[in-house]
Amino acid sequence: MTTNLLSLLQDKALLKTQSYINGQWHKNDDSFQVMNPATNTVIAQVNDDSVAAVLLAIDGAKNAFKAWSKKPANERAQLLQQWFTLIEQHQEDLAYILTVEQGKPLAEARGEIAYGASYIQWFAEEGKRAYGDIIPASSSDKRIAVIKEPIGVVSAITPWNFPHAMLARKAAAALAAGCTFIGRPSELTPLSALALAVLSQRAGIPAGVFNVVVGTNAQQMGELLSEHKDIAKLSFTGSTRVGKLLAAQCASSVKKVSLELGGNAPFIVFDDADIDAAVKGAMAAKFRNAGQTCVCANRIFLQATIADEFTEKFTTAVKALAVGNGLEEKSAIGPLINEKAVIKVKELVDKSITLGAKIVYQQSSEKSGGGSFFDPLILSDVHNHMDIAQEEIFGPVASLITFNNETEVIAMANDTPYGLAAYFYSQNINRIWRVAEQLHFGMVGINEGAISNAAAPFGGVKESGYGREGSKYGLAEYMTVKSLSFGGLG
Repeated sequence: MTTNLLSLLQDKALLKTQSYINGQWHKNDDSFQVMNPATNTVIAQVNDDSVAAVLLAIDGAKNAFKAWSKKPANERAQLLQQWFTLIEQHQEDLAYILTVEQGKPLAEARGEIAYGASYIQWFAEEGKRAYGDIIPASSSDKRIAVIKEPIGVVSAITPWNFPHAMLARKAAAALAAGCTFIGRPSELTPLSALALAVLSQRAGIPAGVFNVVVGTNAQQMGELLSEHKDIAKLSFTGSTRVGKLLAAQCASSVKKVSLELGGNAPFIVFDDADIDAAVKGAMAAKFRNAGQTCVCANRIFLQATIADEFTEKFTTAVKALAVGNGLEEKSAIGPLINEKAVIKVKELVDKSITLGAKIVYQQSSEKSGGGSFFDPLILSDVHNHMDIAQEEIFGPVASLITFNNETEVIAMANDTPYGLAAYFYSQNINRIWRVAEQLHFGMVGINEGAISNAAAPFGGVKESGYGREGSKYGLAEYMTVKSLSFGGLG
């Protein structure tokens, strides 16, 4: 059985099933199936490329770099702006592709398209501002100048949970800096990446500057994208386990690396918080994309004196979530990416219950179509040492943990090898500064459940990775600093 995605699209040319390499669509006799997680039916047969296609993409990107890196930043900006405009114009079609291959509700998919496009718009302008410096020299006949240059060919490996945005924000910074780019999307969600390639071609981005290679042999493709001598930098978003492997492979050529890896975000509600605002923030931080985000609230810490009030209001909000196929406008929670993901979440929940956690509420919805759904669930009496509090849940399960004082909760919040995102709610300005500085995470949301935008640096510490995406810091990830020392000028 198949899902007829093509019938949903106004611009049917956006649905591509071949790798985009050096300005051409690459044909291959091998193929793999892309599934709709809401129905577990086939969406498309996609060409299954591997090492040979990656080598072609590297060669094309290397050749294109010579001209693209020398193109004035303003000209690169104009092409990126054209790409941004086309994405905006095709937002609805891109959202349909995203929802059908990934599962998230259509409203969220529209939001992801806009979010990804915002990085292209941002870096189109920021690329013009890669300023250098003049440094005072040691004598009057000398001068020291510093310039910034694009690092070279960039490879990127992106995940299935945000198949449009993760690729767009990496490519936007790389291209704005003057680099050429090879993206390898997850084989679970390749169609969004290929649709981006269609629009890059229409925008006039030259052949070889933006490439997308799709295939199921993640290991071989990953080794080549991290080890090849002609690739200067790798950017990866995904699991910590895979990130460590890629970093080790990049070390063989001392390649520059950016890693955005796993998270275990604490969400802390103090007794001086605005509880209604905290509930709203927790809903946004916990249940977006059915809990399948790296910055998802993984552990919800409630000060004992307000735990009952928060839990009651939070439960009421969760009860209102509609579960179903993302194409249905009423749906707020779509499916998990596949049945394997459902099994993992269920195992974490079951194990926590055997250790004393209690179900406060679990929705019991009836869904037809055989999709990979998991109903929203709230657990209380969770302890910070349980697996469900130490591993990424990646599902619509909220784990509630009570605490007594600030010192205790900061210790529990930091008791994780991860350090991507954290959130807390308080109206005490002294506490706000104190807690924000003590949380060992790369990003902290203060009275805010949505923390990511193009102007802010995105990234973590500890085993959540290194490097930043977005903001001026994200542009620097794709550039090198060169010093020029002039003598004999007196």
